[in-house]
Amino acid sequence: MSGFSQYAYIASAILFCIGLKMLSRADTARRGNRLSAIAMLIAVVATMLSSGLSYPWIIAGILIGGALGLAAARLVKMTAMPEMVALFNGFGGIASLLVGWAEYHKGVSNLDAFGSLTIVAIYLAVLIGGITFTGSLIAYGKLSEKLPGKPYLYNGQQIVNAIIAVAIVGGGIIFCMNPTAGAAYFLFVLAVLIALVFGVLVVIPIGGADMPVVIALLNSYSGLAACAAGFALETPNTVLIVAGALVGASGLILTNIMCKAMNRSLANVLFSGFGSGSTATAGAAVTGEAKPISADDAFLILESARSVAFVPGYGMAVAQAQHAVVELGNLLEANGCEVRYAIHPVAGRMPGHMNVLLAEANVPYEQLVEMDAINPIISTIDVAVVIGANDVVNPAAREDESSPIYGMPIINVDEARTVFVLKRSMNPGFAGIDNPLFFKENTRMLFGDAKASVGALIAEFKELA
Repeated sequence: MSGFSQYAYIASAILFCIGLKMLSRADTARRGNRLSAIAMLIAVVATMLSSGLSYPWIIAGILIGGALGLAAARLVKMTAMPEMVALFNGFGGIASLLVGWAEYHKGVSNLDAFGSLTIVAIYLAVLIGGITFTGSLIAYGKLSEKLPGKPYLYNGQQIVNAIIAVAIVGGGIIFCMNPTAGAAYFLFVLAVLIALVFGVLVVIPIGGADMPVVIALLNSYSGLAACAAGFALETPNTVLIVAGALVGASGLILTNIMCKAMNRSLANVLFSGFGSGSTATAGAAVTGEAKPISADDAFLILESARSVAFVPGYGMAVAQAQHAVVELGNLLEANGCEVRYAIHPVAGRMPGHMNVLLAEANVPYEQLVEMDAINPIISTIDVAVVIGANDVVNPAAREDESSPIYGMPIINVDEARTVFVLKRSMNPGFAGIDNPLFFKENTRMLFGDAKASVGALIAEFKELA
């Protein structure tokens, strides 16, 4: 049966690689997700058939986990998807921690049989898993607004974190050199507790504006923890190692993409406290008079437009306006207008958030346009419709050297011939920075709930028909 499981693991690993590749394109992402699910099913079944597991407990776990997963898929709103992803990252971390702990506890009297690589893997699984678990819980709290979204900073914070990091590394070296010593188990449990505390300390200084990067990084941590757990098992699990390595590597790549999209280094994201009170008030004072517009007048401009670009943000998710936006886009197309949906890499509260929302509303894949593709032609767009986006269209990133977001690549909607901004108020976005776009000569503010505002425009087009 072991030979069967190894072949099954190889097949599963290949399917994981193919599925991950398919996830990189919007038009193949759903198939890639299904293929990856099949790969995981093969891996689970192969493990159950070959490892002599306690089937009553396994079946109970499948039933409970399946019920929770089904409830999450059916009941969790798209606006809450980022915090659900954060929780899933945390669950992956705590699972790896428990696997590593169980392996150490099982062989604590005869750890020499495991070898030095296994001991190191156990320690890494517990360490990374613990940091991922509590860090993800803090990210969940910030994203769900159960905790304040602003960074929590105090004097000497980085020094404290550095001391803890040195203690973790030093303790790990001592533990791995002599894991059977009398005090080794105490040192191991202490390392678990420190990892859990460290997870909290490394995330609380990070503000809501940087949550897309944090989500990607924690996702990478959960993969690395799983990979270490695969090595920690008495008989290393091939598919767990491969899957964990894939998640870890892809998460790091995505983290790098998110950092480039904000023109910031990972160290700056993790340690700068971006979004705190002192940081958010930086930048030149923004003055001017916003020019409100009614839905009736906005309709007249859209009705004569030959090209329109929708630029969604988290406000669209909050208003659950994606279906209404797509319906408006379809009406504009029927009126002879070319419609695009411009997506910024860090729009929303997690990577790909806007893509998922628009895919849910069945936006044609060819109409989804990335920032680098829309900016060269933005000046030819008749109307740019900004729906709940803020920081990712803020011209201060391009014009104000004193702004905290200066240098961050944005969608240059202010270069369009006309800009409609759909917002409830003039409040700033996650970064807490005023937006001069609202006062530009070619900008009109359509205040109110985004779904209601778009609905009013839809009603005008339907009357015209």
